Amino acid sequence: MMLGTAWDYQDYPDEFIAKLAAIEERGVTICNPPAVVRWNADKRYLDELAQQGAAIVPTLWRRDLGRAGVQDAMAHFAADRVVVKRQVGAGGIGQHSFARDSLPDDNWTMGCPCMVQPFLPSVVEEGEFTYVFIDGAFSHGVCKRAGPDDYRIQSLYGGYETPYTPDARDLAAAQAVVAALPFEPLLYARIDMVRLPSGTLAVMEAELIEPYLYPEQADNLGELVARAVRARLPGGS
Repeated sequence: MMLGTAWDYQDYPDEFIAKLAAIEERGVTICNPPAVVRWNADKRYLDELAQQGAAIVPTLWRRDLGRAGVQDAMAHFAADRVVVKRQVGAGGIGQHSFARDSLPDDNWTMGCPCMVQPFLPSVVEEGEFTYVFIDGAFSHGVCKRAGPDDYRIQSLYGGYETPYTPDARDLAAAQAVVAALPFEPLLYARIDMVRLPSGTLAVMEAELIEPYLYPEQADNLGELVARAVRARLPGGS
C-alpha cells in the first residue's frame, strides 16, 4: 500500500498514524511505513538530522508564539524578517511571515506548537530546490519558485516549478541528508533545500509521508517506483 494524497493528516496526526499502524498489523506493507510517518510528521526531526551532521535552516521551537516571541526571534537571528510555521503542518497552511515594520497585533498568537526561522532571501531570488530519491537513489531535481508578490513556493500561492539539474556539490548535500535519515532506504524521499547566506544548502524539509514527486520533471519515475515496490513485495527482487 502506498500513501496517497492525505492532505489533512497534519490536522489529525495521531488518528492518521494509528490507522496506518492498524493496517500494518493486518500484514499490509505500507510505503512509507507508519514508523517513518510518526517520525516525519513533527518537524522537530530536523534537530535529529542536524545531530547527524546535516545542515538545517536555523530554527527556534516554541510551544506557542506571540508578538513578543516574534521580536525575540528577530533579535536571536539578527534578522529583520522571520517565518513562523506549524510544527505539525503541510503545504504552507497556517504559515506567517513577519518583518520589523509588519509585526503581528498585540493579541496575536500562533495557537499551536510552532517553529521560527529567519527569512532567507534566496527562497525568492534562487528558489527552493527539491531532490527526489527512490529507494535511496537520486531520481531527479526540481527548482520551485515563488509567484509575484509572495515568498511561498506552493502552487496554492502562485508558485511554480522549473527544470533543475544539480551540480555535484549540491547533489552531495542532498545525498548527505538521505544518509542521515534513521531508516533503511525508503521507497521515496523528497528533500527540499534552500541556500543559506553562506552558500551552504540547508534542509528546509525532508518529505517522507505523501510528497508530490514531480513526475513531469522525471523521465522514468514510474519505472523506478514500480521496481522499488516490486522489491518490497513477498518474493520480490
